[in-house]
Amino acid sequence: MADETEPQELQQLQALEQNLQNFLTQKQSFQMQLMEVDSALRELEKVDTAYRIIGNILVEADKAALTEELKSKKEMADIRIRSIEKQEKNLREKAQELQKKVLGKLKSEKK
Repeated sequence: MADETEPQELQQLQALEQNLQNFLTQKQSFQMQLMEVDSALRELEKVDTAYRIIGNILVEADKAALTEELKSKKEMADIRIRSIEKQEKNLREKAQELQKKVLGKLKSEKK
């Protein structure tokens, strides 16, 4: 019976590791967005006139509205990163538990 569950547990472990990798990729993407927004906010503080790219053209924009939009994007990116980190932590804990279980079975089979 242990022979039937081990491949299944190994598949679960691989799936958890793949999910962890996906979360890491998502988190890196949101971290890049966050850095871009922070950079844009810093630059926006230095200028009197703000511009926005719409399609292939550059259009003057209301600086205050653009600042608020960027702050909102920053807040959303922060929330998403925290959410991903929580999910990542839970998955990591599940993967560690499953890994211990599989290793424990392998050690007991060797005896």
